Amino acid sequence: MKLGLYVGSFNPVHNGHIKVINYLLNNNLVDKVIVLPTPNYWDKQDIINVKDRINMLKFFETDNIIIDSIHNNYPYTYQVIDSIKKDYDDELYLVIGSDNLEKLYLWKNIDKILENKIIVLKRGNDDIDKLLEKYPKDRFIACNDFEFLDVSSTEIREGNTNNVDDKVVQYIKRNNLYGKK
Repeated sequence: MKLGLYVGSFNPVHNGHIKVINYLLNNNLVDKVIVLPTPNYWDKQDIINVKDRINMLKFFETDNIIIDSIHNNYPYTYQVIDSIKKDYDDELYLVIGSDNLEKLYLWKNIDKILENKIIVLKRGNDDIDKLLEKYPKDRFIACNDFEFLDVSSTEIREGNTNNVDDKVVQYIKRNNLYGKK
């Protein structure tokens, strides 16, 4: 079985995230997707508690969408992958956006990460093939036909919930997660 590993802050989960998951499954790139919210993100501020982000993601859990609340205590992607591989005996595919390719070589223990396949979803006008020139091509699956949905999590946190599922909106309001601006 092919497992996709989709790691992010999901602060909060929005329709753009769900579109990624559906694309992976509907195009048979993977059989299941593990969605793993990180407890902290090195370049992001104002991240709410990971438990609340997990709870919001749980609205989308199915037999093929696994919301992971066990392996999210690691600061580095290679550590997450190592931990997941201990619990799953499946072929693992890391899922990233093409915007990550520019600095992927800077990721901690990138050689270890590249032991796995990486699915790259196109963001904006990125030329995935050009961005992949410095990496071993056999490790990557380029999804040039993915139509990125540009959703601003910052705008959502500020109250614009146009691209957010109603259950998530209600959870945010009920728990006063981001406050009204």
